[in-house]
Amino acid sequence: MDVRDELMEGRRAIPRLGRVVEVNRAHPPYAMLDAAGAEVEPVTAFLRDLALGDSSPLTCRSYGYGMLRWFRRLWFLGTGWEQATESEVAVLTGWLRTAANPQRQRHRADASVAGTVNLRTGKSSLCAGYAPRTINHALTVISGFYEFHAHQGRGPVVNPVPHSAQRRRALGHRSPLEPTPVVGRARLRQRVPNRPPRAIPDRLWDELFTAMNCDRDRALLEIYVSSGARAEELLGIAVGDIDWSGQRIYVITKGTKAREAVPVSPQGLFRLALYLDAAGTPAGGEPVWRTRRGPERPLTYWAMRRVMQRANTLLGTNWSLHDLRHTAAYRMANGGKLTLPEVQTIMRHADIQTTNRYLAVHIEELFDKLTEHYSTPRPPRRYTAGYAAADIEAVFGA
Repeated sequence: MDVRDELMEGRRAIPRLGRVVEVNRAHPPYAMLDAAGAEVEPVTAFLRDLALGDSSPLTCRSYGYGMLRWFRRLWFLGTGWEQATESEVAVLTGWLRTAANPQRQRHRADASVAGTVNLRTGKSSLCAGYAPRTINHALTVISGFYEFHAHQGRGPVVNPVPHSAQRRRALGHRSPLEPTPVVGRARLRQRVPNRPPRAIPDRLWDELFTAMNCDRDRALLEIYVSSGARAEELLGIAVGDIDWSGQRIYVITKGTKAREAVPVSPQGLFRLALYLDAAGTPAGGEPVWRTRRGPERPLTYWAMRRVMQRANTLLGTNWSLHDLRHTAAYRMANGGKLTLPEVQTIMRHADIQTTNRYLAVHIEELFDKLTEHYSTPRPPRRYTAGYAAADIEAVFGA
């Protein structure tokens, strides 16, 4: 087979040349290095433009890894970035569709097999390969890279990543209040399945809450599910961000970076007070949530994720921290007390169509009704009085 065909079929490994490193500057905060350890200037210019456009450092980092994946294939094929065509983009797309994702490697013996469905939660684990959203994100990064250089008068005349003119026209001036129109995908773009939000049923929520073995973890879960705050947002709050009398906390919203208030249940604040009484109040400006073992330091996302993993191992589930936000939105949207725009405000969704997804009926809620339906005996046949039994049998076979 030709080397390009082998790459598209996932039968050829790519040398892991180059790397993405954090640099001591703001524009950009990350840089991509080649095999010799030198910065790749076209990528640096692109990431600098992203940083100057007020993109977050994590966005620059993500785009840097996207460019590293692209340049590794160009280096392997011996193609300069200025000579890249749709053929090279097709090679990358085929490789992403067939190759194994190293991030999906399971190192624990009790880890679930990739792609299997957890029978308790109904959630499937991540597949062994690259997800369709990851492939589309890779194409978006490459397309943006070539659009930037085309604006600067460099690179190929035609962007090697195909685009859908119909989609651009349909979404160019769409109001956020209007539903997203159904348009055709551009070539090489992947079909993304519509996954409904996953809320934790009350019975399994009680089990998860009981599995938390300290005041800190119980307070975190209670505030997560009552405020709908994202994982990183809640972990970053300080003592000055807690309004005890107003029953709310102030978080830095993802994306906008605005400091916004989110409501918290009285039970959540009560458990937070229990935790602070036992652990002590941190210094001003320091995050409230601290580690319990080793030197005292702020609780990170990965440490809280490990707390959830231990609970999942104990319960045989596969809940994630983001499922707590889904649970909060689902309870608010279906509780009958709040309108959909009010839920949108609390969850800080940019589009009300995102909030509207939480009104969907989940299969877990139908189990009791289906059980009652299946156990209901078949109603007996009744016929109007006055007809002879022989005539009824001849006509209806009764």
